[in-house]
Amino acid sequence: MNSGGRSKAGADQEKNALQVNLMAAKEIARQLRLRDMGGIIVIDFIDLHTAANKKELFDVLRAEMKRDRAKHTILPPSKFGLVQITRQRVRPETKITTAEKCPACDGTGEIKASILLIDDIKNNARYILTEQNEKSVLIKVHPYIAAYLTKGIFSIRWKWSREFRKKVKIEAVSSYHLMEFHFYNQSGEEIKI
Repeated sequence: MNSGGRSKAGADQEKNALQVNLMAAKEIARQLRLRDMGGIIVIDFIDLHTAANKKELFDVLRAEMKRDRAKHTILPPSKFGLVQITRQRVRPETKITTAEKCPACDGTGEIKASILLIDDIKNNARYILTEQNEKSVLIKVHPYIAAYLTKGIFSIRWKWSREFRKKVKIEAVSSYHLMEFHFYNQSGEEIKI
C-alpha cells in the first residue's frame, strides 16, 4: 500500500499506520481470493505499538478472510509484527507443459559437433557409393546445408561427384533440423547407415 499521502494527514503516526494497515488487510484478503494463492503467507504490516490497534487489525483481517471459502488459518501478530496465514488452494493447479524433446538431440542435450557434419556426410556418401556400389545417391539435408554444399560452380557436391566418379544429388528439406541428413538410392528408397 502506498502510505505517502496519509503520512502528512495527521500528526499521530500510530493512527496513520493503523489506517494503512487496515486498507492493506482488506486488499490482501481480496488478492488471496482473486489469485487463489496457497501455502504459508507471511504479512509484514507497519509496526503498531498499542495492543488495541493490533487487535483491531487482526479482527479486520479475520473478518475479511471469512469471505474466503478456502480452508485457511490466521495466526495473531508475532512479537515482530508478522501475521501468518496458511491457505489451501480451491482450484486445481493449472499446469501447461510447453516443452518438447529436441529433434536434433532427442532430449539428451548433446549433438555432434557441427564442424564435423560435412565430413560425416562425405564419409557416408563414400561408403554408399564405393562399398555398396550404388550408381548414384540423393542426399536430403536442411536448406542451409544444401546451400553450402551446392554453392558455386565448383561446389562441394561437384567435387564429391568427381572424386567418387558417381552422381551425387543434394535436396533441401525444410522440415529437417540443421544436423539431419538422409541418403536415398536411384529408386527413391532410403539407405540406412
